[in-house]
Amino acid sequence: MRLLSLLAAAAVAVASPAAAYIAGNGLLVRAEADGSFVVLGSPGQGPAESWCAAGDYVIASGMPTNTRIWRLSEPPRRQGESVRFGLSPEGAASKTGLFILGSKDASLSAIHAAQLCHRDLPVSD
Repeated sequence: MRLLSLLAAAAVAVASPAAAYIAGNGLLVRAEADGSFVVLGSPGQGPAESWCAAGDYVIASGMPTNTRIWRLSEPPRRQGESVRFGLSPEGAASKTGLFILGSKDASLSAIHAAQLCHRDLPVSD
């Protein structure tokens, strides 16, 4: 019975990374049980990269591009720390962590967030 429990625990541990979404910028996004989602921390990750991954995740999940995303974890993010986002203003941070004129809350639309993704421009000789 103990072996069966260990095998079950190992199966869950192996399956967990598959539950993460890999955003177009390479950051991992993990859905949480409470409906929020977390952009996992990585070296050199700034606010724009976190928002990019959040917008990409929401759009890839099939939600409309005008879906509002709220930052739930208060900026600034410490090195290696994840950023939590949600789809309702409940528990929202006081700001986005981005410099945005006219911003009234800690939210962006999914399409606005996705537009923060850096696209490599084609190089021609």
